[in-house]
Amino acid sequence: MDVIRNFVVLEGADGSGTSTQLELLGRRFPGPGLPVFHPTAEPTGGEVGRLIRLALKGQVPLLPETLARLFAADRGEHLYGRGGVLERTGRGELVVSDRYTPSSMVYQGLECGEELPRRLNESFPVPELILFFDLDPQRAAERIQNRPEKEIYEYLDFQIKVHDRYLKLLPVFRAQGSRVVEINAARRPEEVAEEVWAALEKLPIMEL
Repeated sequence: MDVIRNFVVLEGADGSGTSTQLELLGRRFPGPGLPVFHPTAEPTGGEVGRLIRLALKGQVPLLPETLARLFAADRGEHLYGRGGVLERTGRGELVVSDRYTPSSMVYQGLECGEELPRRLNESFPVPELILFFDLDPQRAAERIQNRPEKEIYEYLDFQIKVHDRYLKLLPVFRAQGSRVVEINAARRPEEVAEEVWAALEKLPIMEL
């Protein structure tokens, strides 16, 4: 499978800190000798991504299969559209995304079975690096309980399944060609950020 160089993906269950770490990572750029940094996320801010976010908030009722197809459509735009991942990485930028295909394989895999997410995502290239933020589901639930708005997947029983499925799929992601680094997300954000940075420093683009 094709690997997108200079592309890093942050993955983990809800409450594991992927969004926080993307924000903290951005504070290190720009810097002397560092590449251009582009933070991004899925769902995207595009039209399809906005529809997905409404569905995740429970404001637009959709079948799990429909949501899986929307994620794939949004991902196609994210990768191949103007100013997308491939364009930016191709010109030497470091692109870091909060979620990508592993999230679909985990979340939509639980919702509508493995086959549909596999077919929808099998043609997408894989990132050079996946950072998996490992956090006990109970601890993650405590982190998100005070959020003003909860999404449709943010309840403990489902998040336990999410965590277990991530662990089962990590070898699959490695076999596809991505380097996968597991990070203990139970520590303070600043400590986690140092481990994130240590993983990024091993990328060839950071060594130029």
